[in-house]
Amino acid sequence: MLSLKQIGGGLIKGLKYLVQNNGFKRYSAAFLFFLIFTLLVSFEFVPQKVNLQVGQISPSTIYAPRAVVYIDQQKTAEERRKAIEKVPKVPEINEGVRETVRKDINDVLKQIKIIQADGTIEKDEKVTRLKAAIPFTLPEQVLNQLAEGSPTSTDQLNSGIIATISEILNQGEGITASQLEDAKKSAAENLAAKQFAEPYRLLGQGLIKQFLRANAYFDEEKYRLLQQEAAESVPPVRVSIQYKERILTQGDVVTEDHIAKLQALGLSRPQHTFTTIVGTGLLVALLMALVLWYIYIHNKEIFRRGSFLNLIGIVALITLVVSRAVMAINISQWPEFSALFGYLAPIAAAGMLITILLDSRLAMLLVMSLALLLGVMSGNQFHFALVGFVGGVTGVYSVSKLSQRGDLVRAGIYVGVASVTIIAVVGLISGLPWYLLVTSALSLGIANGLLSSILTNGALPYLETSFGITSSVRLLELSNPSNPLLKKLMLEAPGTYHHSILVGNLAEAAAESVGADPLVVRVGAYYHDIGKMKRPYFFIENQLGGDNPHDKIAPTLSTLILTSHIKDGVEMARENKLPPVITDIVEQHHGKSLVSFFYHKAMEGDRAESISEEDFRYEGPKPRTKEAAIVMLADNIEAAVRSLQNPTAGRVEGLVRKIIKDRLLDGQLDECNLTLKDLDAIGNTFLRVLSGIFHNRIEYPDMKQEMERRKTRHGGSRK
Repeated sequence: MLSLKQIGGGLIKGLKYLVQNNGFKRYSAAFLFFLIFTLLVSFEFVPQKVNLQVGQISPSTIYAPRAVVYIDQQKTAEERRKAIEKVPKVPEINEGVRETVRKDINDVLKQIKIIQADGTIEKDEKVTRLKAAIPFTLPEQVLNQLAEGSPTSTDQLNSGIIATISEILNQGEGITASQLEDAKKSAAENLAAKQFAEPYRLLGQGLIKQFLRANAYFDEEKYRLLQQEAAESVPPVRVSIQYKERILTQGDVVTEDHIAKLQALGLSRPQHTFTTIVGTGLLVALLMALVLWYIYIHNKEIFRRGSFLNLIGIVALITLVVSRAVMAINISQWPEFSALFGYLAPIAAAGMLITILLDSRLAMLLVMSLALLLGVMSGNQFHFALVGFVGGVTGVYSVSKLSQRGDLVRAGIYVGVASVTIIAVVGLISGLPWYLLVTSALSLGIANGLLSSILTNGALPYLETSFGITSSVRLLELSNPSNPLLKKLMLEAPGTYHHSILVGNLAEAAAESVGADPLVVRVGAYYHDIGKMKRPYFFIENQLGGDNPHDKIAPTLSTLILTSHIKDGVEMARENKLPPVITDIVEQHHGKSLVSFFYHKAMEGDRAESISEEDFRYEGPKPRTKEAAIVMLADNIEAAVRSLQNPTAGRVEGLVRKIIKDRLLDGQLDECNLTLKDLDAIGNTFLRVLSGIFHNRIEYPDMKQEMERRKTRHGGSRK
């Protein structure tokens, strides 16, 4: 049996394991964000909301906090139902039916007349032919009488039948299929009233029953379209509620009209049934899964970093919390304006933060997801979601290529302009009053851009520090010449400072040519030699023509002093809290390269056999990124080209190609992912930039000699 102490110790050990397990942390954080998002989107946290149902007794008197005009859906539906009921079911008349009936009857009677008029055949033969000509059965006696009848009587019957049929088919709305039997009976009775002889009456009635057919039919599709047109012609029933109008009195029985007014005023707290909460949870889960799936497929580096996933969740959470807060604001003096505060939701701030800190395409997906959640959170008012989405997309594009600090301010302006435009468009579509449309578009649109910019600028430094991310904004701050560390470098090691600026120009252009980060390269170049500030005069660019202290010390000591600027630079970078990516460039920009000048100088001494090449190499590490490798090459090439006595184009190109080749063969580029094609592109870029620095200049004449020459020429001319 295990003791309680052993069981408790096992539980504690298990909890420690779970807490320290990265997978458990990741799933726990995901579940926590899912829970918070679902609660935040599902529930209203505004105290003035009421929860009433039809038939319930109102516990208090409720007044309208704002003036609104809304469409009463129930009354509108009732009016449209009445309009549909008034649409008559009028059958269509087929005008060709009467002519067809007349023709069919006339054809039969015409044959009968021919038989009657034929005197060459016997009576029995006539009866036989009449049986064949008449399409229905008549008694033998009637046929005998018709065989003896005259064609004139048959013509009179034809006229009587046609008159009867025309009268029947033309009356009212025609004859439908359901009315056909009654119509045949009525026509037969009308024909009988014309007092034809018995054989002709029976023949005429038989022909009517045989050939009379319906000439009216009902077009269901046309009737449905008429009903639809009638319903659409009914305008929506609008109900106007005045400010401070009494909606319910304490003790009133709540009706559907009351509920409609409360919903229009935004005072009715939605009924959060189990199904609605589950539906919201499923939407949140779907959007979270979509974002995570995208990250897993397209950016595994972010997916592997749990802190980055937490960063995305925190940015989304802050955005939704601020959105919920601004939508809860209520200006009692202007309630209809307060109802539009959903336009202030700073979706653009989330897009700009994720773009700056992580990835612009991921930011687009996050903006879309947050806009959907905003629409659900605002009670399915998806015009808020549309405005948030457009502003968010504008924010993402505005900061996708930051080149200076002012771009963040411009991004806020762009978001404001986009928000003003889309709010105006939505207002026009929804029929918002002009004064409210103009006011909301200008004030809320501009305020959205301002709020998004403030949130981005305010949250960015804390998020960078907390999650160890170096944003382009931070790099832009470091590239400013007024930065204290750069100012110190310029004052204490001016030669190194100007060398670093030139290296930055070279390296930035090369980075653009091979798809590296130009901003990281430029800032890294500015700071790569900060370690030289500790002993500036031991470096040739800072000696300004004075004595070289290396002439008085041993090559090994000179090498130690030169290589120590890497360690000193790393220490300074960490003391000044430079980003890790810049510190790595400071540490790696010489790799494990050889200090060749002092190595060869030592080899010329008396103890050459005891010299080890490793003692004259930098400690490294070798460059591990494209950016660090580019700074290494730019540093070496700038210093080497500057030392050329006659920097012609051919000599510069030969030197550039040689340095790149030497660094490659020396293995200094083994740990970075630069290809031979990249190195060729870098070399070409270096040459293009250097051609602008070391171009041929016009040799101006000595000013004193020129003045003497002019004086002589003018004097001679006066003589």
